[in-house]
Amino acid sequence: MKFCKKCGSLMIPKKEGSKTHMACTQCSYKEKDNVEIELKEKVSPKEKINIIEEEKENIMPLVSQECPKCDHKKAFFWSVQTRAADEPETKFFKCEKCKHIWRDYS
Repeated sequence: MKFCKKCGSLMIPKKEGSKTHMACTQCSYKEKDNVEIELKEKVSPKEKINIIEEEKENIMPLVSQECPKCDHKKAFFWSVQTRAADEPETKFFKCEKCKHIWRDYS
Protein backbone atom coordinates (compact mmCIF):
# COMPACT_ATOMS: atom_id res chain seq x y z
CA MET A 1 0.00 0.00 0.00
CA LYS A 2 1.13 3.47 -0.74
CA PHE A 3 -0.02 6.74 0.79
CA CYS A 4 -0.11 10.29 -0.59
CA LYS A 5 2.83 12.56 0.36
CA LYS A 6 0.53 15.63 0.37
CA CYS A 7 -2.61 14.53 2.27
CA GLY A 8 -1.85 11.01 3.56
CA SER A 9 -4.74 9.31 1.71
CA LEU A 10 -4.49 5.95 -0.02
CA MET A 11 -2.98 5.98 -3.49
CA ILE A 12 -4.24 3.71 -6.25
CA PRO A 13 -2.81 2.81 -9.65
CA LYS A 14 -4.17 4.91 -12.56
CA LYS A 15 -3.49 4.13 -16.19
CA GLU A 16 -2.65 6.97 -18.57
CA GLY A 17 -2.02 5.64 -22.05
CA SER A 18 0.54 2.85 -21.78
CA LYS A 19 1.91 4.02 -18.42
CA THR A 20 0.60 3.35 -14.93
CA HIS A 21 1.06 5.96 -12.20
CA MET A 22 0.08 6.03 -8.55
CA ALA A 23 -2.63 8.67 -7.93
CA CYS A 24 -4.17 9.93 -4.71
CA THR A 25 -7.86 9.13 -4.11
CA GLN A 26 -8.49 12.53 -2.42
CA CYS A 27 -6.26 15.21 -3.91
CA SER A 28 -4.79 15.52 -7.40
CA TYR A 29 -1.27 14.35 -6.47
CA LYS A 30 0.36 11.84 -8.87
CA GLU A 31 3.72 10.15 -8.71
CA LYS A 32 5.64 10.58 -11.90
CA ASP A 33 7.38 7.19 -11.85
CA ASN A 34 6.04 4.31 -13.92
CA VAL A 35 4.71 1.69 -11.52
CA GLU A 36 4.68 -2.08 -11.84
CA ILE A 37 1.90 -3.71 -9.83
CA GLU A 38 2.06 -7.24 -8.54
CA LEU A 39 -0.97 -8.84 -6.92
CA LYS A 40 -0.29 -11.61 -4.40
CA GLU A 41 -2.86 -13.79 -2.73
CA LYS A 42 -2.16 -16.54 -0.26
CA VAL A 43 -4.80 -19.26 -0.13
CA SER A 44 -4.54 -21.71 2.71
CA PRO A 45 -5.95 -25.21 2.23
CA LYS A 46 -9.32 -25.87 3.82
CA GLU A 47 -9.41 -28.12 6.83
CA LYS A 48 -11.19 -31.41 6.42
CA ILE A 49 -14.32 -31.96 8.48
CA ASN A 50 -14.58 -35.39 10.02
CA ILE A 51 -18.10 -36.79 10.02
CA ILE A 52 -18.79 -39.13 12.89
CA GLU A 53 -21.67 -41.45 12.23
CA GLU A 54 -21.46 -43.52 15.38
CA GLU A 55 -23.94 -42.75 18.14
CA LYS A 56 -22.62 -41.32 21.37
CA GLU A 57 -25.30 -42.67 23.69
CA ASN A 58 -22.75 -43.42 26.37
CA ILE A 59 -22.15 -39.68 26.91
CA MET A 60 -25.86 -38.89 27.39
CA PRO A 61 -27.38 -39.44 30.83
CA LEU A 62 -29.81 -42.34 31.25
CA VAL A 63 -32.98 -41.31 33.13
CA SER A 64 -36.22 -42.90 34.24
CA GLN A 65 -38.68 -41.86 31.52
CA GLU A 66 -41.35 -44.03 29.90
CA CYS A 67 -41.18 -44.40 26.12
CA PRO A 68 -44.51 -43.49 24.46
CA LYS A 69 -43.89 -46.10 21.75
CA CYS A 70 -42.74 -49.26 23.56
CA ASP A 71 -43.37 -48.37 27.25
CA HIS A 72 -39.73 -49.07 28.19
CA LYS A 73 -38.86 -47.25 31.43
CA LYS A 74 -35.36 -45.90 30.59
CA ALA A 75 -34.35 -43.21 28.08
CA PHE A 76 -31.31 -41.12 27.21
CA PHE A 77 -31.73 -37.40 27.84
CA TRP A 78 -30.37 -34.11 26.38
CA SER A 79 -31.61 -30.55 26.08
CA VAL A 80 -31.39 -27.89 23.35
CA GLN A 81 -32.34 -24.20 23.30
CA THR A 82 -34.74 -24.38 20.30
CA ARG A 83 -36.74 -21.22 21.01
CA ALA A 84 -35.97 -17.71 22.23
CA ALA A 85 -33.47 -17.28 25.05
CA ASP A 86 -36.15 -16.15 27.50
CA GLU A 87 -38.11 -19.40 27.02
CA PRO A 88 -37.20 -22.77 28.58
CA GLU A 89 -35.05 -25.24 26.66
CA THR A 90 -36.53 -28.28 24.93
CA LYS A 91 -35.75 -31.67 26.48
CA PHE A 92 -35.20 -34.60 24.15
CA PHE A 93 -35.46 -38.26 25.11
CA LYS A 94 -34.31 -41.37 23.22
CA CYS A 95 -35.58 -44.75 24.27
CA GLU A 96 -32.83 -47.11 25.38
CA LYS A 97 -34.64 -50.10 23.83
CA CYS A 98 -36.38 -49.03 20.58
CA LYS A 99 -34.36 -45.79 19.89
CA HIS A 100 -37.57 -43.73 19.51
CA ILE A 101 -36.94 -39.97 20.02
CA TRP A 102 -39.49 -37.58 21.51
CA ARG A 103 -39.40 -34.15 23.08
CA ASP A 104 -40.72 -32.61 26.25
CA TYR A 105 -41.42 -28.85 26.29
CA SER A 106 -41.99 -28.45 30.05
